Amino acid sequence: MSAEIVNLRQFRKKQARSEKEAQAEQNRISFGRTKAEKQLTRSMNEKADKTHRDGRLETDDDGA
Repeated sequence: MSAEIVNLRQFRKKQARSEKEAQAEQNRISFGRTKAEKQLTRSMNEKADKTHRDGRLETDDDGA
């Protein structure tokens, strides 16, 4: 009947690393979007804005 000997310092560090990893995973789910996803959204918004501006009947130009 012998118990496994555990180094408490190593155990605490291992536990802290696993808690940080769990927090990081939660942050990736909550806030994470890849750079490609951000660029895709930005380009889609710019295209929609350009389409909207091109469809106007009156323009802001004073020339015509």
